[in-house]
Amino acid sequence: MAALLQSFRRLTLLSSSNLVPALVGPANNFHTSSTLSKQWNSRNTGPSRWLQLNKIVYPPQAPEEPPRPAFVCHQKTNIKYSPKKMWYIASFVRGMSVDEALKQLSFVDKKGAATVKEAILEAVEMAVKRHNVEFRSNLWVAESFCGKGRVFKGFRRHGRGRFGEVEYKHCHYFVRLEEGAPPENYYPGREQKSGQEMLDEWVESMRKRKVINSL
Repeated sequence: MAALLQSFRRLTLLSSSNLVPALVGPANNFHTSSTLSKQWNSRNTGPSRWLQLNKIVYPPQAPEEPPRPAFVCHQKTNIKYSPKKMWYIASFVRGMSVDEALKQLSFVDKKGAATVKEAILEAVEMAVKRHNVEFRSNLWVAESFCGKGRVFKGFRRHGRGRFGEVEYKHCHYFVRLEEGAPPENYYPGREQKSGQEMLDEWVESMRKRKVINSL
């Protein structure tokens, strides 16, 4: 008890002296958010490499070469949505035409579907106005993926004086539209086989069976 009284007297003497401004700083600088927040780092506006692909100037092609299809890259950064949930929507529209992707996203009852649909519409406008794409419908989703964005950390009150850490996650969405018709099989090795082909594979696998320790 005597030690507590002595420490309290020392604090009282410090508060009455002129050392308080030098020892104790303002409390406004205390925060629990991430240092990646734009409020504390105004230069952090998201990834920038993806949009640089739109500025590439390719050399002229020879007459015998096939025409190079036009493409446009677009992104939406720091979306208030979990990147794990956005992955399902981003992979859902891969390999679809633009019209088909917009139709399918209209029936996806998820928050991220509206963001992906908005990003695709913005990419279509960029392709027509800036990249000399003649027909809006002659585009397909060549690439569609997401990445991790800012993560703000905070505290959540629990019972009995305890607390827990909570994370408010954001994500980035990237899309690349390419001119032309979409491929029949976007993922190689996943071609749809006919019934006869599947039957032949099954018969071949049955013929390859072997009984161990037999003639």
